[in-house]
Amino acid sequence: MATPHARRGDTRRRIQDVALELFAEQGYEKTSLREIAEHLDVTKAALYYHFRTKEDILNSIVEDLASPVDELIAWATEQPRTLETKCEVLRRYADALWSAGPLFRFIQENQATVRDLSIGETFKTKLLAVHSLLKDPDAPLTDQVRSITAVFAMHAGMFAMQNLEGDPEDKRAAVLEVAQELIAQTYRGQTDTP
Repeated sequence: MATPHARRGDTRRRIQDVALELFAEQGYEKTSLREIAEHLDVTKAALYYHFRTKEDILNSIVEDLASPVDELIAWATEQPRTLETKCEVLRRYADALWSAGPLFRFIQENQATVRDLSIGETFKTKLLAVHSLLKDPDAPLTDQVRSITAVFAMHAGMFAMQNLEGDPEDKRAAVLEVAQELIAQTYRGQTDTP
């Protein structure tokens, strides 16, 4: 028998899933708490027990789905700044992006709204933290551009690849390969290899 805490966690997760689906389909602004409650077949009061606002729901989704990025940042901060480490940062970042695909698709498709919400700043902070793990502050400007482009390639690739035919894992590997090649170009003339 499930404990009350486990059932509460399941309900919270269901709310998050339904809300994210509706936010992605209709847009954040056009989705109401009432609609979320109706899709869950619960009362608005039951929804309020878990979340007071749509932004509370969205913040909880970001906290849950973005935790692998936080773990990546913590891990990478303790590693040597080698090409091998940077390629591993990109590999782990790709895993985090793909596992949180619906959230990142929502963010991509609702950029104006996200910018005005607290998650916009949270997302930007995480993105810049990953970038700082990839760039060398003393590197030439072109290499610093390559490092930020590697991060953006991961995001753009995730969306662009949706419309290309082929195995999803092959497409994911191709995006990662391009991002890692951009980082490798910043190590021209060095012997360190991924």
